This record gives sequence, C-alpha cells and structure tokens, in this order.
Amino acid sequence: MKRIEYDRYGGPEQMHVRAFSPALPRGRQVRVRVVAGSINPFDWKLREGELKLFTGSNFPRAMGSDFSGVVEGVGSRVSKFKVGDEVVGTTSPKASGAFAHAVVADEKLLVKKPSSLSHVQAAALPIPGVTAWLALVEKANVEPGERVFINGALGNVGRAAMAIAKHRGALVAGRVGAADLAEARACGLSPALDYQKDIPAEFFRSFDVVFDCNGSLTPREGDQLCKKGGMVIDINLTKAKLLRAIVSHRRKLVFFNGKADTLERVIALAAAGHLALPIGITVGLTDAVPLIAALERGERHRGKAVITFA
Repeated sequence: MKRIEYDRYGGPEQMHVRAFSPALPRGRQVRVRVVAGSINPFDWKLREGELKLFTGSNFPRAMGSDFSGVVEGVGSRVSKFKVGDEVVGTTSPKASGAFAHAVVADEKLLVKKPSSLSHVQAAALPIPGVTAWLALVEKANVEPGERVFINGALGNVGRAAMAIAKHRGALVAGRVGAADLAEARACGLSPALDYQKDIPAEFFRSFDVVFDCNGSLTPREGDQLCKKGGMVIDINLTKAKLLRAIVSHRRKLVFFNGKADTLERVIALAAAGHLALPIGITVGLTDAVPLIAALERGERHRGKAVITFA
C-alpha cells in the first residue's frame, strides 16, 4: 500500500508517494480502504506547518483529510460500523492520511455513504459542506426570505453555501471572477457581482448574512453589505480578523470540525439532490503530487480535485 507523506513541514517539494503499513484499528477507530480522497487547501496548509503547534513534530506525516471508501476493520469499541460498510468522512488534523490506499479514522468522524452518491461525489463533501453548514445554519441560522451574500460563490465552500442557503429559502447574491459571471447566474446567484468592480451602492446594507469564503472581502465591504443587526462570517483566520471578531458582535469566524452529526446533515442534503459539488478533475495516486502542487500555485479546475484509488 502507498500514501502521500512528508518528512518535514514545508512546500510541495516535501511530498512523496511511499509504501506504508496501515495501523490496526483500536478502540473506536475504523480502518477504511480508500476509494476516493478529495483535495482541500487545508491539506497543504497542514503540510506547510500552519498548525504545527497542534500537529506536532513526528515524521513522516501523511497527507489528506476527506475520503470515501469501504470499512475493512474496526476497533473493539466500534458500534456504528462493520466490515463492508461504505463510509464517508474526514480525518483529524493531527492524524490526516486520507491520500492513501487505507486510512484509520475515529468512528465519530465517519458516516455511512448513501448508495445514491458515488465515492467520488461523497469524498468531495466533508470539509466544504460542513464548513458552509456551520456558517449558515449553526452560526447564522439562515431563515426563509433572508438575503445572503457569498463572496467566492463558485469556490467549493461557496458552492456548498449557495446550495444550503437556497435550500433554507434564502435569497442568494454574491461575488465571483469576471470569467465566472455567466456560470454564477446560471447557478442561481442573483445578482452576481464582479470581484474587480466596486460594490454598487444599491446593495449597501442589504444582506442579513455576508459569508466570505475566500478571504478577499475587506472589512469596509463587509460593513457596506451587511444590514444593521446582520452578520459577517469569515472562514479565513488572521490575527486581524480574530481581533475584529472579538470586539464586534456582527463579525464571526467559523472553524471546520468533522463531527458526524453535522456531516450526516450535509450528506443527507446531498443524497436528496439538494447539494452537489462539481468534480473538476480526478487523478490516480501517481499523479496526485503534481496536481496538489499545481493547485497550490493557483491552478483551477472548476470543481473539486479528487484522487481515486484502484
């Protein structure tokens, strides 16, 4: 069996595909034969060492968070899953390891995969879908008729947020790149604004929730868009944003967690046909390292990048 791993924190040159021996699951752990693993910016941020105070200094470290596959072993205290179950889930940041032929993950981070979703479709959902759910449902409690503005609406978190907001009866507007305006309108974004242009004054103080999915919204723009009593939500942590969230009741930061109860809601929404993330590219493990490096450089594929395992 093989996986993507690295021997020290750093750039894409640290990634290697190497043979490894998967651990036996213990306690509440589940060992999964990975069928598909999806790539998120969070994966290379971990490799760069952004959370090294938490992830530690034991190497080599495996890469990858989101995956879908088939249970091939369970620990002695596992009650939710059995060998042969198809599951979707994520790994803890400290463990990682989804970009591999097999991964060991905690039972609480997994849910059963519905038969209506392929492994590739399911693997694309955890981090983007759960992040959007936490922001719009658990943090903002978006209700029918409210107006939601999504900055970065055609990124993966943005697409998930658009689907969740519309499913809850909200009216959704947002901002994308000029080349994506037609697609954004076709997806139901109304109006769809261009990143490169100033926000028209007619939209000032118009939105109950402003959700910045890519970090490019300035504090001034957020204040311009948000109604009195509204909320500006960000998922891109910086010291300045953390300080603003502490001193301002209208500004909130959302941090991903992969707990099964939230993931179950996202997967159920997808299984019912209300949430789907387009797949931009799939590659085998051999081609995964150059793909991750290209994504880090800014290469786009209009959808999720997914690694598949034969």
